[in-house]
Amino acid sequence: MAYVADGVITDDQAIRDFLIAHRTWAVVGLSGNMARPAWGVSGFLKGHDKRIVPVHPKAEAVHGEQGYALLEEIPFPVDVVDVFVNADLAGPVTAQAAAVGAKAIWYQLDVVNEDAIKLALDEGLQVVVDRCPAIEWPRLIGA
Repeated sequence: MAYVADGVITDDQAIRDFLIAHRTWAVVGLSGNMARPAWGVSGFLKGHDKRIVPVHPKAEAVHGEQGYALLEEIPFPVDVVDVFVNADLAGPVTAQAAAVGAKAIWYQLDVVNEDAIKLALDEGLQVVVDRCPAIEWPRLIGA
């Protein structure tokens, strides 16, 4: 992996612990479009007792959860910001995640932006890169 190495969570046990520990996931890029990966992954997370918070310019409700246009509009603390946007947009999302006090950021498969990763690490966020919780959960925790 060519990511900023120091601080990025790559160890299986650490990813397992991350998945178990964090309950509230703001899913940036989640809309009501059922054909998009964010829809399926957020449904998976919700089915595993995670609170999902849709974040999309349309601020649509998804999986019965109220949506917000921006992270800063969410009126409660967020544990993880799950990034489903193009890697070119990961920097601003990372800055917003830090500004709202998120504990961690999860960059989905193919969302690799070295500058965003460095920013997240510099801001003290826990960071997972180029992975999917719907793949990692069954692999590391089970059904």
